Amino acid sequence: MTDTGKASERDSAPVRVLRPQHRTSRFIFASPHSGRSYPPAFLARSALPLALLRRSEDAYVEAFFTSAPALGASLIAAEFPRALVDPNRDAWEFDPTMFEDALPANAGPASARAAAGLGVVPRLAADGRAIYAGKLAFAEARERIRRYYRPYHDTLKAEIDAVREQFGEAIVIDCHSMPSASARGADIVLGDRFGASCTRALTTRAEAGFRRLGLSVVRNRPYAGGFTTEHYGAPDSGVHVLQVEINRGLYLDEARVCPGEGWDDLAARLERWMQDIVGFQEISEAAAE
Repeated sequence: MTDTGKASERDSAPVRVLRPQHRTSRFIFASPHSGRSYPPAFLARSALPLALLRRSEDAYVEAFFTSAPALGASLIAAEFPRALVDPNRDAWEFDPTMFEDALPANAGPASARAAAGLGVVPRLAADGRAIYAGKLAFAEARERIRRYYRPYHDTLKAEIDAVREQFGEAIVIDCHSMPSASARGADIVLGDRFGASCTRALTTRAEAGFRRLGLSVVRNRPYAGGFTTEHYGAPDSGVHVLQVEINRGLYLDEARVCPGEGWDDLAARLERWMQDIVGFQEISEAAAE
């Protein structure tokens, strides 16, 4: 694992999808925040160096789940960076103070996250520093939504629809990482919006699997889930979404944003966890009764 982030000479595909040759699982693994393909125009516009921008990434999280196709499941990963566009936000979750012109009337009031600088087009990087020296034109934000945000969600929705059509239900594991300073001592935080985004049996199975591997687990605090769990999680309609936050201190040199000494150990544990979770059958069994 040597990739340390890059500026692309031209835009790469905004989303990477790994699918099995023959799907045998209802599971979709999604990584919205691990993209590290930084457009040169964005880097030129930013007031921060790449090294600081990269601290906003859930760095390398997608790499832990690339074996999904071998397990009959799929992986969807954003290639664009979170500092450019955050796909775990509503498409209209803007901070109006960061734009030189007024937002359209249908934008609505700013959410608490957007007002704090962490909207769909972030104003602040992970360490609280301003990404831009001045204000942006709203047209630039609109174009980012078109080029990056929409393709990610179109891809995720299409994958959910295809899996639900095949199996009658779909399960999304929304994969993230958290700074060790905000993890509150937990290795893993599971977010199911306090039972609203998936069956509790799935959360229980995920927690038990992590604990068997020697990892400490907390539910919903400090992360109960974001836009993906809220928007797609609809257990009564057969779509279950569980957010998994991994403590970066387990695998990352957080200052340098590169894999740390614990990488191989955590990768082996997460591989075993994936093998266990894709065997989850409680939903199907309950539906068949």
